[in-house]
Amino acid sequence: MLTVIGEGLVDVVQRSSGVQAHVGGSPLNVAVGLARLDHPVQFIGRYGRDAYGEALAAHLKSSSVLLPVGPDALPTSVAAALIDDAGAATYTFDLAWELPGVAARLPFLLQGTTLLHTGSIATMLAPGAAEVLAAVEHAHPSATISFDPNCRPSIIPDVDYARGQAEKFVALADVVKASDEDLEWLYPGADPLDSARRWLGLGGSEGPAMVVVTRGGQGPWGINAAGVAQFAAPEVKVADTVGAGDSFMAALLSGVVDLGLDGAQNRKALRELSAESLRDLLAHAARAAAVTVSRAGANPPTRAELARVEVGSVGTGTAHPAVREQTVQEQAVREQAVQEQ
Repeated sequence: MLTVIGEGLVDVVQRSSGVQAHVGGSPLNVAVGLARLDHPVQFIGRYGRDAYGEALAAHLKSSSVLLPVGPDALPTSVAAALIDDAGAATYTFDLAWELPGVAARLPFLLQGTTLLHTGSIATMLAPGAAEVLAAVEHAHPSATISFDPNCRPSIIPDVDYARGQAEKFVALADVVKASDEDLEWLYPGADPLDSARRWLGLGGSEGPAMVVVTRGGQGPWGINAAGVAQFAAPEVKVADTVGAGDSFMAALLSGVVDLGLDGAQNRKALRELSAESLRDLLAHAARAAAVTVSRAGANPPTRAELARVEVGSVGTGTAHPAVREQTVQEQAVREQAVQEQ
């Protein structure tokens, strides 16, 4: 079983032409991406007993993601953007990040977990960030740990605090992925690749087996004990880049699992991965991201779609059935968003 722990939320975008809303959140997107790649995965997060929460749960279930933690009494988290006629955006956030009662249930919730992924707001925003760190520490002796800081300076503006939080999780992680923008913000004035090299050394023998940096059109770069690897970004007509990094993360982890390298018992073998194998993982993940950017929204590929990409063309432009189902769910979300304006 793969476990993703982190935030799920609803993005609400208001323009003069109307309101659009969709389910999001980096960890949630990774959970969906892993499930689409045919891995059994559970999502541990929080959502409320409201229309937004119902849409979030339905979106996860439509991709066969398990939800062992039910809704709570708090409102579902919302990220709202007001777009003016000139295209400028003003953002407001209504975020509730905590995991009431989860700490006592960790032995049960994480039983059988061979890989635990977390990142983004969940690892930065109190009080939930401390609960996520406790979950990582609990899982570490038995599971592979992965981390993506996916920094949100508009939510966590204190870079010193964010850097400290990120380094706590990096030191406990086996697989780390960050964007060059994340690293440039966390370490101003430093080359992002130098920052990644430094991260590889955090945690000593318990630290990362690999650190991967996504660089947009330049393609991903990675480093492990065997050396450095990189892969040119596939050429694709871009619809939008929503969810691309999360699709990349999901496919990277899927590749690790497909190699049989998940689980703490395989930590040594993961550390001994060759640079060539690291490059293969980067290629696999980059192709998944390419499918996602070739079509609108956070719409990660299925295993069958990604297999077709591996042998030929990138992107079908079609939606996964779960995404088509989500349009029905989002109607309810839009109606609630309109009512709250």
